Amino acid sequence: MIKGICIDNIAIDCKDGVKLRDFYAELLGLESFIMYDLPALRSQSGLVLFFKEDADFEYVKPVWPEEIGKQQKQMHFGFQVDDLPSAVLQAEALGACKAESQFGGDYLVTMFDPEGHPFCLSAK
Repeated sequence: MIKGICIDNIAIDCKDGVKLRDFYAELLGLESFIMYDLPALRSQSGLVLFFKEDADFEYVKPVWPEEIGKQQKQMHFGFQVDDLPSAVLQAEALGACKAESQFGGDYLVTMFDPEGHPFCLSAK
């Protein structure tokens, strides 16, 4: 291990960086700001999430579950919550949608953020 190493930031490719940043700001309660001319969020620990639009390519929404020959997911967040059914409803109210295919039983729900990135909400 490199002494003193820690995760500084995570960049998420997307079509609309401000919209996706605002979704995760509401979902996670993180500080919203601009850094390096990019929409960003900062956690209390200092971790920065960047939401990166790229003029050099057209963002392609991932397919989940994965299918051969289709765009694979570019990232996947997993979040633990106290009340899973309530968290699902709150995420949907913010613009997420529940994935048609579910594999987590009563303990995990796969959702899609407004840009189509899958993320999971799991019971603590």
